Amino acid sequence: MEQQSSNAQRGFFKVQAPLVDSVSCYCRVDAGLKTVAGARKFVPGSKLCIQPDINPNAHRRKNCGRERNRVQHPLIPGLLDDLAIGCLIRVPRVEHRKLRLVCKRWYRLLTGNYYYSLRKNLGLAEEWVYVMKRDRDGRISWHAFDPTYQLWQPLPPVPSEYSEARGFGCAVLSGCHLYLFGGKDPLRGSMRRVVFYSARTNRWHKAPEMLRKRHLFGFSVINNCVYVAGGECDGIQRTLRSAEVYDPNKNRWSFISDMSTAMVPFIGVVYDGKWFLKGLGTQREVMSEAYNPETNTWAPVHDGMVTGWRNPSISLNGQLYALDCRDGCRLRVYDKASDSWNRFIDSKLHFGSSRALEAAALVPLNGKLCIIRNNMSISLVSVTSPDSHDQMNPQIWENIAGKGHFRTLFTNLWSSIAGWSGSKSHIVHCQVLQA
Repeated sequence: MEQQSSNAQRGFFKVQAPLVDSVSCYCRVDAGLKTVAGARKFVPGSKLCIQPDINPNAHRRKNCGRERNRVQHPLIPGLLDDLAIGCLIRVPRVEHRKLRLVCKRWYRLLTGNYYYSLRKNLGLAEEWVYVMKRDRDGRISWHAFDPTYQLWQPLPPVPSEYSEARGFGCAVLSGCHLYLFGGKDPLRGSMRRVVFYSARTNRWHKAPEMLRKRHLFGFSVINNCVYVAGGECDGIQRTLRSAEVYDPNKNRWSFISDMSTAMVPFIGVVYDGKWFLKGLGTQREVMSEAYNPETNTWAPVHDGMVTGWRNPSISLNGQLYALDCRDGCRLRVYDKASDSWNRFIDSKLHFGSSRALEAAALVPLNGKLCIIRNNMSISLVSVTSPDSHDQMNPQIWENIAGKGHFRTLFTNLWSSIAGWSGSKSHIVHCQVLQA
């Protein structure tokens, strides 16, 4: 007692903290305090900490959940993620659809740009041929062909606004995005709609609409931008002179200089840094123009190139090629020095001249020319270094056993007997996408 009184006189008081349990009691001291640390200073001597009435493990469980979210399972057990990605990017493209189904992490990886950018930078990206075909009922269907395994792959259906559209454009940007734009809907008429398909995500997406409604127009890709010009539009002024360009970096359309005269193009190609168009004018006369993107100017063209120019055609490795027969088994090469089409590459094996065997598209595929016919048969032509010795060599041609390829003789015979009307199925567009 004497010691206690002496301590009191000195101003020291020893107060016993209540013997209560932990966290919940801290919270009972003051409901306005948001953290345990803020309540801690009120605990000594507190008379409120009597019975804890909240779960003492509430904060602990919440924190444990956060810790679990921070810890991700490896992409491949036993491997670092960098090594796992190095393995996954080497899986053939035909198996990517299955890989996306393994788990969420694999799905996020295989639908992102990082995965496919790595494949492209390491030279592992694969090119597939995408064919859009109008069926006999007038509807658009499309298919993807894997040239490595020679398999046709299923694809999501085209958006409803393009399921029966006519005269629309089709172009590829960044190597993996396929754009559909413009066209004429049977009910709504000319459209400004734009959609694009990503070969990386295998999905369709919306894009900004064009500035003018149009169909049956010319289109091309220059410096990864889509150019459109001419065509028709429902209304008084049907044939158009206007032209516009879509820049994916700015994600918008802009007008460029108008054409010299209104035109409905039926053939076009980018060659020697210019965009060449050939079509019908307002009086249905044949005319040709060339657009220079550097000067943003149009100029009429009357040289030997457009005189002997036929569709389909393509520019590859600085050379301009065009088909010279209906089944596409003979090619012509434009000679700029003589301004004439005077060289031929012949397969020496012709399939016939029916509509089913007609060559509908000419696209570049893995450094070769790829010829696609209406019956979905495909031929590859090696033109890496064409010279006078190789041009007549049939070994530079390779026929791929695509869909309908083995039915060539039957299709040709049936077409010769029954004829082939414009309402039958035929290829509308063909492009190559990389992923």
